[in-house]
Amino acid sequence: QVQLVESGGGSVQPGGSLRLSCAASGSAFRNNIMAWYRQASGKQRELVARITAGGGNTVYADSVKGRFTISRDNAKNTVYLQMNSLKPEDTAIYYCYGWFGENYWGQGTQVTVSS
Repeated sequence: QVQLVESGGGSVQPGGSLRLSCAASGSAFRNNIMAWYRQASGKQRELVARITAGGGNTVYADSVKGRFTISRDNAKNTVYLQMNSLKPEDTAIYYCYGWFGENYWGQGTQVTVSS
């Protein structure tokens, strides 16, 4: 059984920064692709960023390219999302995702960008 636990959400003014963390337990984290998704109120869940098992390849949504960075520390079973230059349209619940033979999701963490 895999558990994904996010932390690091909160409220920030436009232009600010936040770092999300997702700690995984219960499986071979280092062998699996990890990702961050988000879901704004009234909208579908969308991919924000994805990182391969070794961390060598990343993919970003066009809306966050150049502002967000996904990374991972396999020794700590943790994936991160550094979010800079935040905009009001980044406001959403952010979910950690991992494929461990099936889909696993974290509980979500709220990010609010507002002045």
